[in-house]
Amino acid sequence: MTAPKYQSKHWLGLPTDFFKNNAEFAHKNESVYGNFFWIQLLMRRLYVIAHPTVIRHVLQVNPENYPKSPAYHELKLALGEGLVTSEGALWRHQRKLIQPTFYKKQLKSLYASMGEVVQQYMTKLQHRIKENNTVNIHTEMMTITADVVLKTLFSTERAHQEEVFQNMLEMQEYVIHRITHPLQTPLHRINGNHKKFKRNAQQFNQMIYQLIDERRSRQDRPNDLLSMLLATTLEDSNEGMSDQQLRDELITLYSAGHDTSANALSWTLYLLAKHPDCIEKIRAEVNKLVAGEIPTFEELKNLQYTRQVIEEGMRLFPPAHVVGRYAKETDEILGNTIPKNSIMYISIFALHRSEAYWDEPLVFDPDRFSPAAVKARPKLVYMPFGAGARMCIGNHFAMMEMQLILTQLVRLFNFQLLPNQTIETHPLITLKPRAGIQMKLTLVEKQERSLKV
Repeated sequence: MTAPKYQSKHWLGLPTDFFKNNAEFAHKNESVYGNFFWIQLLMRRLYVIAHPTVIRHVLQVNPENYPKSPAYHELKLALGEGLVTSEGALWRHQRKLIQPTFYKKQLKSLYASMGEVVQQYMTKLQHRIKENNTVNIHTEMMTITADVVLKTLFSTERAHQEEVFQNMLEMQEYVIHRITHPLQTPLHRINGNHKKFKRNAQQFNQMIYQLIDERRSRQDRPNDLLSMLLATTLEDSNEGMSDQQLRDELITLYSAGHDTSANALSWTLYLLAKHPDCIEKIRAEVNKLVAGEIPTFEELKNLQYTRQVIEEGMRLFPPAHVVGRYAKETDEILGNTIPKNSIMYISIFALHRSEAYWDEPLVFDPDRFSPAAVKARPKLVYMPFGAGARMCIGNHFAMMEMQLILTQLVRLFNFQLLPNQTIETHPLITLKPRAGIQMKLTLVEKQERSLKV
């Protein structure tokens, strides 16, 4: 196949729609150009990719020729040399060190803390909606997932949460603006944006370095990810991580551990509010398979339909909506010569909504993820956690967290979307709802009775 060139109406040939919303751009242009086309960006090409064979070539067949795209160098401003942004020997070293932290045994040991946080949050939310039952569900999910990740990472609760939310958003917007408007980068030092970014980053650094210092000095370390990472060493060298490496990995885990899960849950709840029949199916499954107030670690894996709902939510609205790489050397893919330094923009958003691989792709249908359907589906048409060697290390943690939170929300509350609101995708580092999602929450009848008692 020959990858066509995108024809822009801009006088410089620039894809202005791409810079406005790159996720929607890739999806909408598939009907015109297919799932493998290219854009001329001044002196280099950008390939828009939603084709499994091309994705496999870039991420699995010849990954050495396709390191992280220049966009990830901008992410280092915030994340440093964590697993998301590091390359080569450093990445392999860190991946080998951190991988055991996310084994089943360690995840099970964190589950009790996670459950405690979720139960506390749900109790507060039940009482809060008796005063005002209108909520921005995205803010709620950002709050609860941040509480979970702070507890499981650091054994602490969130402080100054509104300030942290705003800092995170401003840091993402700053980095994304540098990526999508590189010619404007010098202006950031003039208009104060760079200074503001540095101040936000400094606040995160102060918090994390203080936590590292306190933990290194303790003999009775709590059971959390920070303690696990401090104790982790390589068998052949007994080498652990420096404070700088710990900082980079912790801020990466903090950012990814709550931001991606919060967005996935927000979009899933948005879809569920439009499909109350699916909510009833989740409730029936939970009531049948969960004996106590909260699922045990063992019960969680049996909640198949709940998991399918989350997976279908991430298909339509993948939190990690794009993977970026660039060609170190000239290559050939499907008969197309890929010039050196070309940017490879793998659109997971477009892939997940492609009519080439999904029947009625814009329809919400959790049955797409029944075991039989998953087994019959081609590989690499669904990849919410990436693919290849750099697949997300925390995918099992994220699914455990999301299943737990969703089961409790559905068990306790009914969801109703407020009318006259526009729900739009906002593709920053993760795929957010641009202005949030306003909902009215009401207690499930039996929960309302228990509160009155």
